[in-house]
Amino acid sequence: MTAKLYSRLAAKNITVAVTGGIAAYKTCELVRLLVKSGAAVRVCMTQAATEFVGPLTFAALSGHPVQTQAFDGTMQHLALTRDCDLLIVAPATANILAKAANGIADDLVSSVILASSCPVAVCPAMNSNMWAKASTQRNIAQLKADGFAVLGPACGELACGVSGAGRMIEPEEIAAHAARLLSPKILQGKRFVVTAGPTFEALDPVRGITNRSSGKQGYAVAQAAFEAGADVTLISGPTSIAVPYGVKAVPVVSAEEMNEAVHREAPGADVFVSVAAVSDWRAQAVADEKIKKSDEPPALDLVENPDILAQAAREFPSLYCVGFAAETENVLENARGKRIRKLARMIVANNARSAIGCDMNEAVIVTADKEVATGLVSKDVLAQTIIECIADDLAKEV
Repeated sequence: MTAKLYSRLAAKNITVAVTGGIAAYKTCELVRLLVKSGAAVRVCMTQAATEFVGPLTFAALSGHPVQTQAFDGTMQHLALTRDCDLLIVAPATANILAKAANGIADDLVSSVILASSCPVAVCPAMNSNMWAKASTQRNIAQLKADGFAVLGPACGELACGVSGAGRMIEPEEIAAHAARLLSPKILQGKRFVVTAGPTFEALDPVRGITNRSSGKQGYAVAQAAFEAGADVTLISGPTSIAVPYGVKAVPVVSAEEMNEAVHREAPGADVFVSVAAVSDWRAQAVADEKIKKSDEPPALDLVENPDILAQAAREFPSLYCVGFAAETENVLENARGKRIRKLARMIVANNARSAIGCDMNEAVIVTADKEVATGLVSKDVLAQTIIECIADDLAKEV
């Protein structure tokens, strides 16, 4: 599966500080992800880190020389923090966490941390006993109080052969958190429910009614809402896309299952974004066995599926409801009517022929008082525009 890229990182200056732990090999992939997402990445290393991964590897991945010496007469600890948007320490050993928590600057990496004025994220990686030690936990508490973002650790099998807390989180998750740290928190404290993907309405144990929705746009909306500070639940039909890190996933198959999940998650939510391509019809009865081929085509008795968006808007009047109108003709006219008919606050109108399964989308965002044409943009950029429009509307209601 192709790693997710993060448009929020484009043109950002990120310094990655590598310390001496076996998880340093994962940091190679982190640097690659950041660079592919458009960030300018510079790497500094402790001497211990160079015992695990050579500086030449990081130089090749970042496209910049790697700094390892604190005292070479060039004040690299200042150069590495100048114009820096984010500092990521990965892996962050117990030793570097202790130094950072106590303001110690006795090597290049600890000096970079102390000199930095940008957000700092540390990614702990160590033996589980070291992580559980009272001194380490005191240091973590101090770093959090000082405004550091502490990402992880995860639980799992460690290099020492034991299983427990202390494993560095995966590079994709670090990159997702980096995107969030660098995004304006315009939705801080808000709860989002997002639906995505197709639904599948079974006809028999093998066949069913579905559509070509990839889920890309819905997943992009969920990610953009998370980056903007929201607490996000993603209710998704069958897709092959990885759930964005930090987002709660609720997998479903049919329209009825999706409707039930929305009704479970909607109470207490602030915003519902219905991106899923929900089948309008389902079989009145699902055959227990595979329907056999015969001379005559089988007769299918269909019943209408619930209108998830309209029901949510009607049953939860305080919920800011957003729908999508994937049309093949009269796109804008149909979207305007759909917004009124379904009691939605916003409808995102696009052409189904050009949007389904593609990485690009062209849409018009329709509300009661404005219509915003996005032009042809990536689905990630469209998602960010949608989130910004929602945030603007919510701010007006305060």
